[in-house]
Amino acid sequence: MAAFEPRRLERDAPFYIAGHGGLVGSAIWRKLESEGFSSLHGRSSSELDLRDRSAVFGYMADLQPRYLVLAAAKVGGIIANNTYPVDFLTDNLQIQLNVLDAAREQNVERVLFLGSSCVYPKFAPQPIREDALLTGYLEPTNDAYAIAKIAGIVHIQAVRRQFGLPWISAMPTNLYGPGDNFSPEGSHVLPALIRRYDDAARRGEDTVTNWGTGSPRREFLHVDDMASACLHLLEHYDGPAQVNVGTGTDVTIRDLSEIVAAAVGYRGTIEWDATKPDGTPQKLLDVSKLTDAGWTAEIGLEAGVMATVDWYRANRSRLRS
Repeated sequence: MAAFEPRRLERDAPFYIAGHGGLVGSAIWRKLESEGFSSLHGRSSSELDLRDRSAVFGYMADLQPRYLVLAAAKVGGIIANNTYPVDFLTDNLQIQLNVLDAAREQNVERVLFLGSSCVYPKFAPQPIREDALLTGYLEPTNDAYAIAKIAGIVHIQAVRRQFGLPWISAMPTNLYGPGDNFSPEGSHVLPALIRRYDDAARRGEDTVTNWGTGSPRREFLHVDDMASACLHLLEHYDGPAQVNVGTGTDVTIRDLSEIVAAAVGYRGTIEWDATKPDGTPQKLLDVSKLTDAGWTAEIGLEAGVMATVDWYRANRSRLRS
């Protein structure tokens, strides 16, 4: 098979976004629409259960997409991952196997699989390079989810070796923005902080207590930047290695909490419950491969958090409780 050269995607070709209603998928949909893509396709989980293999194969056979982004996944914060590891492992493996196998059967030209930075070892050297994968133990609070995502990376690599299709994968850092999950039990740290401080500000509470010590360092990427990176990779990158997607900078959770408090206007006391787990001490991605491919993030953390707070307040009444 001739070597594949990444190129501009055809704007009128069938493009399936699996998980188009989620945080990442909806941002990708918005980005593709703004770039002139006219044949975008997606199904809600009530319309198409991606864990149902025969249903997925039937849908893919009918649609015959030329491009596909696999953004669908069962996701959650540290509490959910630690409490329901079987659910995170089983659901994500089923989703990935069904969608990727069906895409292979239809010979989909370009597939982008989206994973997570939690695929890397808990104590990987910082910043984390792509070749740190499978070099150490995972963070135990989300190891089941991470194993599923690692399987997706290997699946992409296996398809490239066995069938020669130019499929790729990307590992985003912590994402946030419009469409996030702000529920108390299922949210990640940034939307959880936004909801907590917004509730405290509205109720006039004097004190807010956060989990852990506040010392872990995390990297945060606005989901609109993530969507931009996805299209850029599809049009400019081809290779077996997963590509880290992030900003290349991080902050402590304590600093992040102060940014959120300022954005929502909370002026009370912030306390920390050190009996609760911190998780991985630092998780900063090396984004040099992405930078070399010609892309860098544009949305700063303070501006991104403020925009997310505005979106949350505008949509608070209809979000998950």
